[in-house]
Amino acid sequence: MKLYSSPTSPYVRKVRIALVEKKIECDLIDASPWVEDSPVPQFNPLGKVPVLVLDDGTALYDSRVIVEYLDTVSPVSRLIPEPNRQRIAVRRWEALADGICDAAVAMVREKLRPAKQQSPEALARNHDKVVRGVQALAIELGEEAWCNGEGYSLADIATGCALAYLDLRHPTIDWRADYPNLLKLFDKLAKRASFAETAPPPPA
Repeated sequence: MKLYSSPTSPYVRKVRIALVEKKIECDLIDASPWVEDSPVPQFNPLGKVPVLVLDDGTALYDSRVIVEYLDTVSPVSRLIPEPNRQRIAVRRWEALADGICDAAVAMVREKLRPAKQQSPEALARNHDKVVRGVQALAIELGEEAWCNGEGYSLADIATGCALAYLDLRHPTIDWRADYPNLLKLFDKLAKRASFAETAPPPPA
């Protein structure tokens, strides 16, 4: 298998963490979707990473589909519970965390536009989505040790990736000070080998 990826993408990191947790070997190919000669559109018509290319040439995307596939091919460390109610709860967490990343990435892309072309309204709208999303994560977590209240799962992976991406790209959003319960979870996740091995490089 080959994973077409970008080192700073929170969606890619989610897949990479799943690979480590599931003990699945996979070739990692650094392929930014933003450069002209990027190979990514050959495998994903939407031109986005991550893309997992299987040994038979089948390409899987996006991160949610890839992680679900990985969770089915190895019995090690199940990340998505089988009981329907618990499964939906974990996927709901993932959707919220991914939504935070969507808004955070949109802010990054907007800020890359020439200053005169940037939309303050778009920036403010996505900033509000991030703030509301993080608040919802904190409320949902409460005093639980893990996101779904049952044990470590994809919900924790997605949440950890979203919070780490905010640290990387939007350090002015001080979720650490506002939500000590999220910080406690984040610090616990950071000690796992899967998170340590996939940490994004510091900003240039």
